[in-house]
Amino acid sequence: MEILSIGIDVGTTTTQLVISRLVIENKASAFTVPRIHIVSKEILYRSKVYFTPFLNEVDIDEDGVFAIIQAEYAAAGVTPDEISTGAAIITGEAARKQNAERILNRLSSFAGQFVVSTAGPDLESIIAGKGSGAAAWSKEHRCVSVNADIGGGTTNIAVYENGEVASCTCLDIGGRQVRVDAGIISYISPSARRISDAVGLGLETGQQADPSKLSILTDRMAELIFLQIFDPDSDPLLQAVKTKNAGSLQRASRDTAVFFSGGVAACIFGNSDDDFPYGDIGVLLGRSIRRCSWFSSSKVEHSAEMIRATVVGAGVHLVSISGSTITYTPELLPLKNVPVLKLSDEEVRRWRSGDDAYVADRLLWFSGTTDDRILALGWNGWRSPRFAEILEMADHVVNVYSRPGLEQIPVILIIEEDMAKSLGQSIRRKMPDRQLICIDSIGIREGDYVDLGSPIMNGVAIPVVVKTLVVG
Repeated sequence: MEILSIGIDVGTTTTQLVISRLVIENKASAFTVPRIHIVSKEILYRSKVYFTPFLNEVDIDEDGVFAIIQAEYAAAGVTPDEISTGAAIITGEAARKQNAERILNRLSSFAGQFVVSTAGPDLESIIAGKGSGAAAWSKEHRCVSVNADIGGGTTNIAVYENGEVASCTCLDIGGRQVRVDAGIISYISPSARRISDAVGLGLETGQQADPSKLSILTDRMAELIFLQIFDPDSDPLLQAVKTKNAGSLQRASRDTAVFFSGGVAACIFGNSDDDFPYGDIGVLLGRSIRRCSWFSSSKVEHSAEMIRATVVGAGVHLVSISGSTITYTPELLPLKNVPVLKLSDEEVRRWRSGDDAYVADRLLWFSGTTDDRILALGWNGWRSPRFAEILEMADHVVNVYSRPGLEQIPVILIIEEDMAKSLGQSIRRKMPDRQLICIDSIGIREGDYVDLGSPIMNGVAIPVVVKTLVVG
């Protein structure tokens, strides 16, 4: 089976999209339980890279963005009805604009059948690391890797261990933090002003854009990026330029593989003679990173994608497929932005020992922190459970979801190990009228949100997007 997936990235500086083909196959033999996997991913179409249209400092040009997307759909020769999955993401400073959420909702509704939408530095860090190849490198080499995605407004940094994100953070450092118009500084962000003041530059709008003077600023920005990766406690200025609510980054060792992505990454490895070709300091920042002593002493690896890392990550690498041994109520699907309460292994042991009240209280508390009564409960599970263990766990689930305050909500369970079908069927026999989704083969973390698509492969699997919005 082949499906088309789209990635749409509306960033601080650029807007672009990619369309890819995902091939899904049953890898099991004819007489065994189906094993559904995405077996190949191929990018079919890459859009032009557009400057993101803005109406003013607080609003993205909504109609301008949609004109770009519609034109690129036409150029690719596809319609929204042909797109089965994917993601639209607003990144960097664009995510903070006051109409960003409205644009995301409109993009998600227009773009295809199951195109999810999101914004925020944590997921952006993770997606960019998938698109750049940092995640795959970490998995292939069984090691730690770091990806620094440097765009117009922010630098999103993610650390991967054996292919899984370990931590991420975000700095208000990027190529559009200072803008230049006709050789004159026309805009200085609050973060760039803090760094400017710290190095004694005293930059002001209306000044002549002096490349040698602005390079002092970008040299300090470059140093801060490397310090965040390798020595985050050494410089108090890092806290001043960290994005609000950004997580804490795991310190990397000096032999950690480092990847760069984003528009500024292209400037690191480019050879532009023009200091301000994009009307900002992106080229200067790229040069500063390249000549920084940290760069030459680090293990910098070649990125699979640079300026397109986020959009490729969103369109190609974000979607996963549930296990085939699942149970679900068809009319519940699709679902978007379902918050997940992830139980630790210790909490699951406590639950299995009979403390249903503890899990019920956790769910009731968690439901009070969300805007919707649709929420999911997740845990790791265990391999090759005995049928008696499945029946016992089903009883615990029924006891929890029969408690006052939980008796009306759908039962949505996400388990990493392969046990969802037998567990779901056991629950259904005990609660035949309850809406139920029980899926497996999906890894989740505390604080994740999930999007669940309509069933595919004759109903034996579900497309799933895990959105890790809080890490570290």
